[in-house]
Amino acid sequence: MASPTPQQDQWTAVDEYYAKLLMSPDAALDAALADSAAAGLPQINVAPNQGKLLHLLAKMNGSQRILEIGTLGGYSTIWLARALPAGGKLITLEYEPRHAEVARKNIARAGLADRVEIRIGPAIESLPKLAGSAPFDLVFIDADKVSTADYFTWSLKLTKPGSVIIVDNVVRKGAIADPRGDESVQGIRKFNELLSKEKRVDATALQTVGTKGYDGFVIARVK
Repeated sequence: MASPTPQQDQWTAVDEYYAKLLMSPDAALDAALADSAAAGLPQINVAPNQGKLLHLLAKMNGSQRILEIGTLGGYSTIWLARALPAGGKLITLEYEPRHAEVARKNIARAGLADRVEIRIGPAIESLPKLAGSAPFDLVFIDADKVSTADYFTWSLKLTKPGSVIIVDNVVRKGAIADPRGDESVQGIRKFNELLSKEKRVDATALQTVGTKGYDGFVIARVK
């Protein structure tokens, strides 16, 4: 693994500065990260400031039902579930049973087991089964990038006017601008083409830098 550049060190320092300034110590979130690392899960969870952004967006949107596509160790799940009011519900889809088991423990320790349901299996198979649980007020897509366009198509079917759809990892260290990119880049470019023609949403893309490197989000609002 390449050593961090001075620029990356600066990005991390700024993230840490704002995290200390605007976020209180949180034992449940820290434990979720520690247990995920100990279990050998890939360290690709959202950064703390990004987790809080998801939390604030869900709060601003008054979300009562949230769908997450890609659970990993449950770190972003905890941030999102904490935004729910009493009686709210979050359904999160995870392909790997081992990841789901780690997430289940992390979510329970955070006191959120009563409002979070983990469904295990390929998301593309789980999504059609969610029609009875729809509509969702917020969808967070953070799973395999090759299938992002399909996840977005299903998200439109499972939301309503005013719902928010957030897609992570859409910049790929800037590789998104290169039409010769790898399969993950191609998956996001396919999604972007679909998004650009989709009249049912208003959307924008934001580039981000920080402890997670150089990447970005798409945020779309269903009309």
